[in-house]
Amino acid sequence: MLELTGVSVGYARTTVVHDVDLVVPRGGAVAVMGHNGAGKTTLLRAAVGLLPAKHGTILLDGEDVTRMRPHQRVRRGLGYVPQGQLAFPQLTTMENLRLVADGRPEGQRLLGEVLDTFPALTGLLRRRAGLLSGGQRQQLAIARTLLTEPRLLILDEPTEGIQPNVVAEIERVIADLTARGDLSVLLVEQHVGFALRVTDRYYVLESGRVTSSGEGGPGAVEDVRTAMAV
Repeated sequence: MLELTGVSVGYARTTVVHDVDLVVPRGGAVAVMGHNGAGKTTLLRAAVGLLPAKHGTILLDGEDVTRMRPHQRVRRGLGYVPQGQLAFPQLTTMENLRLVADGRPEGQRLLGEVLDTFPALTGLLRRRAGLLSGGQRQQLAIARTLLTEPRLLILDEPTEGIQPNVVAEIERVIADLTARGDLSVLLVEQHVGFALRVTDRYYVLESGRVTSSGEGGPGAVEDVRTAMAV
């Protein structure tokens, strides 16, 4: 679904990510892990198109999107949930959702589906997003992105600052979405246990380079922690 080959990216003359090869298979889930400053978010921004790749190729469902703008990648099935539980604070939960749903041909159906996916939001539809907890805003951010019907969902630190019960809910949602077989997930995450429970494969970044990769699952926790400790 997503294939990065020899991708280098950075800011102005500074290269942050160096020659990264990464594959997210159709219907699969992949985690990118590493310490702060390792280049994880920079890599995601290149995949989304918010930063131009200095070198390398980015394929989305077999199509070269390396030079495409973010909105062009979104039209081809990419959905991005950036770090920070972003929402329009002065709008209600429902208004935040309808900003996207009303522009979709089957918006009402999609709205019902995302509220089934995140039932906790149904009791918060009239509450302003600025008054929601961090976990509630994160659920809203993911729900809003799912309204675009992505085939590739990119999540940047979805559990950061989130209470444990909501982390468990987000874990359930990711597992349910990938189980359908028609949605791929690329996840940047500091929480190693969480990341490996919901993904099939992992990559560890250190100073912008892939230093370790392998199959996901709980059995890989020690391998990842060892790789990150080096």
